Amino acid sequence: MSIVDNKKAFHDFFIEERFEAGLMLEGWEVKAIRAGRVQLKESYVVYLRGDFWLMGAHISPLTSASSHVLAEPTRLRKLLLNQREIEKLSIKVERAGYTVAALNMHFKNGFIKLDIGLAKGKKQHDKRNTEKDREWVREKAQIVRANNKYS
Repeated sequence: MSIVDNKKAFHDFFIEERFEAGLMLEGWEVKAIRAGRVQLKESYVVYLRGDFWLMGAHISPLTSASSHVLAEPTRLRKLLLNQREIEKLSIKVERAGYTVAALNMHFKNGFIKLDIGLAKGKKQHDKRNTEKDREWVREKAQIVRANNKYS
């Protein structure tokens, strides 16, 4: 069950591989995410000190959150990955010029998971081609609907 998607990542990058990562969250963050108060639009994933961290994801605290907790909406959040996945991603990021983008946050068996993707940046002409392809698919669907209407 999807909580939030990062459509901007698909617009700005070619996603070559996808991974599913857990997140280290605080209690107030889990409550806010369950209420749908999260944005991944400006978020990105960085490799620091041997781990991957989610930066820039904005989780708005609930007004009914605990008064003794100081809520920081855009703090660093550690991603939980297998050691093999960390090694594979870190080699690609450091040597091959890839980046890691946050794609989707969702529930899985009661846990909050984050889909991340190994991504290569798009040039401006690539973005235009993607948009043309999307428009052509939309036009084809309209033509098919119109032909089925008259049949």
